[in-house]
Amino acid sequence: MQPPVLFIPGCSGFIGSHLLERILATTGYRVVGMDRSCDKIRHLLANDRLEFVRSDVYSCQTIGTFVKSCDIVISLAALCNPSLYNTIPITVIDNNFTQPRDLVRSCAEQGKRLIHFSTCEVYGRTLSGYLGGKGEEPFREDESPYLLGPIGAQRWTYACAKQLLERLIYAYGREQGLHYTIVRPFNFIGPRMDYIPGIDGDGVPRVVACFMEALLFNRPLRLVDGGRSRRVFTYIDDAVDAVMAMIERPDRADRQVFNIGNPANELTIAELARRMAALYAELAPAGAARTAGIVSISAEEFYGPGYEDSDRRIPDVSKARERLGWIPKTAIDDALRATILAFIHDYASAPCPARAANG
Repeated sequence: MQPPVLFIPGCSGFIGSHLLERILATTGYRVVGMDRSCDKIRHLLANDRLEFVRSDVYSCQTIGTFVKSCDIVISLAALCNPSLYNTIPITVIDNNFTQPRDLVRSCAEQGKRLIHFSTCEVYGRTLSGYLGGKGEEPFREDESPYLLGPIGAQRWTYACAKQLLERLIYAYGREQGLHYTIVRPFNFIGPRMDYIPGIDGDGVPRVVACFMEALLFNRPLRLVDGGRSRRVFTYIDDAVDAVMAMIERPDRADRQVFNIGNPANELTIAELARRMAALYAELAPAGAARTAGIVSISAEEFYGPGYEDSDRRIPDVSKARERLGWIPKTAIDDALRATILAFIHDYASAPCPARAANG
């Protein structure tokens, strides 16, 4: 029997590069990977079980041909940069709903299994947080309501587009028999995540990369609205363990939605800043001697008008434990230490970049 063929749009991103490494190292699967660049997977291109196609998946005119040639589609391509949600909302909606729906439709029409990466942002704000409480309840995949802000708070364009695509996937499952699994990541971190503005990307990356830019180049770590929001941080190796279980246990993952996060690794963003500064001092003491401290700024100053945030995002992961046998293992300091070391290795010798107006 021939090994399964996987089609992975977005294979050269942060998650895709780690997933691709694991698949090629531990299975006999063949992979067709598609992305606009191969920067994060150059070390894998010589593998004879990988066919890399340099293309934007959503502008590829022959996407149906790639879907037809595979057994499983793992859809990772997305536009997930918080600084863009309220600045170029049309592009955000197009990239996260309008364009991906053709890939979903092709999977349904051709009877291919789809593992789709959504986001924990679909949950929005906690009900108690919205009503002025403490936001204590964890999010449950099949029970928690989606609580997004008003139309003028365009920060929710990403969450809304991702939510609508989830509903489309569910509808294709009900009406046309699509076999799917939906993944809701909770703040995956690790080597090769994001970028440093002015060096290998533009705009504002996510919080860990923002703090690393500050630590590496002697700038203040900036806390949006004081860093009161709470998040869990999940190490990429644990996340890949979960995806491999979905691939290898289709009977347990079929037509299911899974939170993938580590509830034990919950911090406020202010706590994250302090923890990262302390670990950076341990790992790069010469650089840490020059760090510029921590400051607080408003969300509007950092992201622009139309931005609001959720108070807390903590997942209930009991479904992934019960159906997939998955338990996250990496403690927060170990996850941050590996991530910080990777940033030091990749950027410590880089020239100090100019900081964007809102970056």
